[in-house]
Amino acid sequence: MESPVWEDREIKFDLPNVQYNLRSGEKALDLIDYIEDTKGNPDDSGKLLVTNLRLIWYSLVHKKFNLSIGYQRILSLQTRTVYSKARRTHQALHVMGVGVNMRFEFLFTDMSMKTSKVSAFTSVFDVYRLYQDTLLYREVKLRGAIVQSGQLVILPQEQVYSNFQGVWNLSSDQGNLGSFIITNIRMVWFADVNESFNISLPYMHMSYIKIRESKYGPALVIQTSETGGGYVLGFRIDPPERLTRVYQELKSLYAIYSETPNFGIVYQPDKNPKLANEASEEESVESKIEQEDRQRNEKLNLYLAEGSTAGAKIREPFYCKELGFAMEKLRDGYKLSDLWNVIPFKEESSEDK
Repeated sequence: MESPVWEDREIKFDLPNVQYNLRSGEKALDLIDYIEDTKGNPDDSGKLLVTNLRLIWYSLVHKKFNLSIGYQRILSLQTRTVYSKARRTHQALHVMGVGVNMRFEFLFTDMSMKTSKVSAFTSVFDVYRLYQDTLLYREVKLRGAIVQSGQLVILPQEQVYSNFQGVWNLSSDQGNLGSFIITNIRMVWFADVNESFNISLPYMHMSYIKIRESKYGPALVIQTSETGGGYVLGFRIDPPERLTRVYQELKSLYAIYSETPNFGIVYQPDKNPKLANEASEEESVESKIEQEDRQRNEKLNLYLAEGSTAGAKIREPFYCKELGFAMEKLRDGYKLSDLWNVIPFKEESSEDK
């Protein structure tokens, strides 16, 4: 599996091309236009990308400015009515987040001036609610209500592949006999005498799976990631042929999951009128993001073409207070902020610095 999942567990600033670098299994679910990061980057036009793991805001004016807010770090979400400098009312999304020994406050303002009664941030609340309702896809659960009357409570997208009886959990000196279940999402073990003594371990939190010698003989050993608690779990499965079968099946499903992780969130755009309209036009969120670069290039070509035509008027230079130097007067139909959008952006590499 690629590097441990951090996208829903951290708040990060100014990541290189964050909107293009979604991890495996992360899906873009909505893209909201004309959003201003009012507290951090006021007056910057940007977009808010909603994925199944986090919120991403990125500026269209200053290409290095962006935010990545993992859902696990969000304390509260609410909408507010705010006023712009022109004394117009706008709807804003207020996000309270928590980091390591600090708190964050974000305010994302919808500057689109649309009069629709449907909130621009509806998808944010919907996806965040789905994230909270699907924690078993992404969290190690000890002694949880995952078994009822000896039967595993199946998750919505879960398929059970194997159920092995008579498996010893070696976490205590005497061991505990129980059932070992393998699905497409996780492995589950629970005790026969007390089904509340159990563990649910998603593949995303497995660091390694091995067969090792123990004082009880050959045992299946699974170590969890640091974010999954850093546990070392041991299971004795008899006879050895059965142990090998469980090991190979678990390794195989772990490899499949690592290629295409399932984080549990299924968002149906047809419940959001704005997204339903976009879907009817067969325009995906990913294609909208890809089109941004093409649109900037088209605008650049148009700007240059206007200046290269025969008889083009030479514009007198003037002193620009905002930039601090003299520049040619902009062509009709362009604002100073547009100038940064028509210049192609090239991310600095470590070799260039």
